[in-house]
Amino acid sequence: MVKDISSYSNKGEAFEAADDVPVNCSTAPTFGDVVNARLGRRDVLRGALAVSALAVVASPAVLVSRAAEAAVSRYIFEEISHGVDETDHVPVGYSKNILIRWGDPLTAGAPDFDPMNQTAATQEQQFGYNNDYVGFVSLPEGSNSSDHGLLCVNHEYTNEEVMFPGIGGRQDGDMGFADMTKELVDIEMAAHGGSIVEIKRGDEGKWSYVKDSSFNRRLTMLSTEMALTGPAGGSDRLKTSADATGSRVIGMINNCAGGITPWGTYLSGEENFHGYFLGEVADGPEKANHERYGVPGGWYTWGTYHDRFDVGKEPNESNRFGWVVETDPYDPNSMPKKRTALGRFKHEGAESLVNKDGRVVVYMGDDQRFEYVYKFVTEGRYDPDNRAANMDLLDSGTLSVGKFNEDGTMNWLPLVFGTGPITAENGFNSQADVVIGVRFAADLLGATPMDRPEGFEPNKITNKVYVNLTNNSKRKADQLNVANPRAESLFGHTVEFTPPDGDHAADTFEWEILILSGDPNDPDVGAKWNDATTENGWFASQDNVAIDHQGRLWIASDQGSNWSKTGTADGIWALEAEGELRGTGKMFYRVPVGAEMCGPLFTPDDTTMFVAVQHPATDGTKDYPGFERASTFEDPATRWPDFDDNMPVRPAVVTITKDGGGKIAT
Repeated sequence: MVKDISSYSNKGEAFEAADDVPVNCSTAPTFGDVVNARLGRRDVLRGALAVSALAVVASPAVLVSRAAEAAVSRYIFEEISHGVDETDHVPVGYSKNILIRWGDPLTAGAPDFDPMNQTAATQEQQFGYNNDYVGFVSLPEGSNSSDHGLLCVNHEYTNEEVMFPGIGGRQDGDMGFADMTKELVDIEMAAHGGSIVEIKRGDEGKWSYVKDSSFNRRLTMLSTEMALTGPAGGSDRLKTSADATGSRVIGMINNCAGGITPWGTYLSGEENFHGYFLGEVADGPEKANHERYGVPGGWYTWGTYHDRFDVGKEPNESNRFGWVVETDPYDPNSMPKKRTALGRFKHEGAESLVNKDGRVVVYMGDDQRFEYVYKFVTEGRYDPDNRAANMDLLDSGTLSVGKFNEDGTMNWLPLVFGTGPITAENGFNSQADVVIGVRFAADLLGATPMDRPEGFEPNKITNKVYVNLTNNSKRKADQLNVANPRAESLFGHTVEFTPPDGDHAADTFEWEILILSGDPNDPDVGAKWNDATTENGWFASQDNVAIDHQGRLWIASDQGSNWSKTGTADGIWALEAEGELRGTGKMFYRVPVGAEMCGPLFTPDDTTMFVAVQHPATDGTKDYPGFERASTFEDPATRWPDFDDNMPVRPAVVTITKDGGGKIAT
């Protein structure tokens, strides 16, 4: 989910220079510093990385160790190969089908998609753009059906150059948004947000969505009213000329990953909200706050036509974004709620589990260079027999930030008003101030700056927790270490956390590096994998992480426009996390050129994998052999998934099933 756009961008390469400046000025040790100090003492990494800490990976990845050779993989499928072309790929013995695409009609009376005659009104009735996170809840409510349910999908952002006919290339600040109009801006706003869609598996095993279902719903930036709840709800810092109460806002933006709660609601994280604002930041109480969050980002020209996206006119509007939004998919008339207790930052996901004491724990990452990992523990306890009693659990609890220690432990530091340095003397007058400017509070506590924490998922079978750190091209040469021996890293790594005795509410965890990504055959990359990893099993810039119902890890990658540095498109990899094969990757799915891989997600019986293919034909197509230019609506690098000259390239959700049925990868 692209996002920190120094190496690539969710608005494209034109924004690379504009947003290539980390905004965290914390002097706390970086994650690389801590890993270096720790490994300097331990000399080795455990598990898959149990090699000399001074060794450089030089042997071919295809050379399998004797132990690995004898081990049996938990993932049974014929691995696909690295590569880049115009379509997507699955292993032999598997089938892929398009479930739903941008523009497909959802609600009763919605028109069929007409790319030459788009309007905001029709887009609000159709599936949105750039599908990112995918969640699933079973139908009927309370069941564990794997054949019938509701798909909950984020629509993160828009790519105007391949959405609209007649647009003269990518629309950005350098172009002055020359071809944009209010009508096109409103279509963009209608294409953002989320979709809730009823889906069913037919007698032959193929999935389809239920057009006109009473459950089908669009959440959009144009018209969906949302409540601001929790400690910041009603704060003066959330009040605007349109909302004197500070408790209501229209829409959600740049929704990246998310999660499904134990009570069956859909969580959606607002990520790069700063990019939607224009204007000049005036001297005043919000100036430092805007600077710390990168507001205004100037990626879109919405502020030209809608005053609330001009920070000079509405300085508090950006404080109403950057939250986790909770929606009840079973009630299409319910009002979504922005749960401010979980903090305001560039949210990636919000994955949760019920702790051993009944409280609910939510894991979250702030996806920007040198930002932090967070955990929220509810005050109340989950009641499996009373769904209504759980519906506001996320309004009260303790938000904490992670600090990594050299001895292999990490501390979760509470972000609570009135404790430690989080006081009026340092600019905090309430818990509302803490959650609105949570980055400031985390800085004061000395949290560990991370390398873009994205996918963050607890394994409910093993009680381990995994976070993907996508990259950090700003790592300096003096931060090189055996655990991450690469300056300006574009490749990322995955960290594993272990709570003591399975207690996710504990203040101290252990941590371990699972893999250091990139090509293990290139000694300059400094990757670390299990020797059993093949020439197709390694990946770079991991993003989402999913865990199936057997406790197995699946990793989605997002290299953005830098895919040519690895020579392969993004995709889904199985990743061994246990036993002698720990740290072994295996490629399962590959996206078409220019696309980002989002998801994956499994049905409760693990017989279907849902994946979301986002912005096909956009990222890095200048490096695509035989195309070698930027895509436009009229001339895209691929016309996936329709391959119809009368249809533009379209983001889509794909179902993957095993031929003849059965669990994925068994």
